[in-house]
Amino acid sequence: MTNEEREMFTRIRNYAEEALKDFDTDPQKTPISFQLQKLRPIMQEIAMEKQMAVEDVFIKYMDLASEDAVEREKQFQEALEDDSSFSGRANRVE
Repeated sequence: MTNEEREMFTRIRNYAEEALKDFDTDPQKTPISFQLQKLRPIMQEIAMEKQMAVEDVFIKYMDLASEDAVEREKQFQEALEDDSSFSGRANRVE
């Protein structure tokens, strides 16, 4: 993820935290159409700044969210591997 992509992803994620804070915290229970409607203002703002279609910003955001999730999972797995406690060793036993 480039610095520009990271900045866009962080802007949308921070906006989402504020815009969706009063709603169900489980994204699986909140309809995606509702989430998109709440995120539309920041995506429109970014689209205008970057001269992109709002749909392209959404697609880019989804790609970056997937990339971020993979990176977080990788960091989690590395942390488990580095965990020398009993439970850490037990988690590595297959």
